[in-house]
Amino acid sequence: MSKKRKEVVKSIEDAVALIKDGQIVAIGGFGADNHPMAVVREIIRTGKKNLTIVASATAGLEIDLLIGAGVVRKLIAPYVGQEMYCPIGHNYRKYAESGQIEVRETSEYILYAGLFAAASGQEFFAWRGGVGTSIPELNPDMVEFIDPIGKTKKIIAVPPLRPDWAVIHVGWSDAYGNGQHLGARFGDRWLARASNRIMTQTERIVPNSVIRKNPFMTTIAYADVVVEAPYGGHPYAAHGFYKEDVEFIQDYVKCSEANRKGDSKTWEDYLKRHIQKHYAYLDTVGIRKLLSLYTHPIVSW
Repeated sequence: MSKKRKEVVKSIEDAVALIKDGQIVAIGGFGADNHPMAVVREIIRTGKKNLTIVASATAGLEIDLLIGAGVVRKLIAPYVGQEMYCPIGHNYRKYAESGQIEVRETSEYILYAGLFAAASGQEFFAWRGGVGTSIPELNPDMVEFIDPIGKTKKIIAVPPLRPDWAVIHVGWSDAYGNGQHLGARFGDRWLARASNRIMTQTERIVPNSVIRKNPFMTTIAYADVVVEAPYGGHPYAAHGFYKEDVEFIQDYVKCSEANRKGDSKTWEDYLKRHIQKHYAYLDTVGIRKLLSLYTHPIVSW
């Protein structure tokens, strides 16, 4: 008799309870797209502390929100901002300049080199990018050495970057942890592959037959935890489901800028308005606004 497959679906509350203070947590997404915001808000709501956050190559304001809420001790990210809406995250700037968070200086490719090393089980990943810059000086665990084959070029040994958790937003997932992006994957797959455990936040839980219909679309296989959160990426876009909410993003930028300039009351009011349980948060957004953001999921099979 075959053993029944294990379902890994949990509530947001039970899933986030698995993340412990002081752990290393990778947050997926890119720019204004595909961020696991329902989980991010629950991390803040439940008062997690001293997290090391590993972000994508172009991290958005979800990381800025975590910083401003006092969750982050250390940040590993080449960039935090929202490009045309907010070139540099206001809380990121404030906390980095004041020394309230530790920032690991890294480039996009140095970040991925560390993820590649962890994902492949290597002691380091050899990378030429960064040679001749101050990156190895600022990061003593990165070691320059001479190419042992050609013996002519300097290379940097980048140590593995292995988060305790990767939190990734997918379009849909089955109950067994097989998730599929309905658009760009960006760096989500490498964040997941490098991490010890994977938590996916999904717009919809679908039957396994949907996943099996096109298994080549599966980007995150066998996640340890799956959380269903419709509109869970709001105010950012989720490919195949909805576009970003410009009005909400601009409100965030205004409130975080106020915090950077010393107006903590405006920032605290923002947190009070928006750091709620997921469906209570959606109530504050409103059904008309959510429906106005909808986009049709067009998928090639």
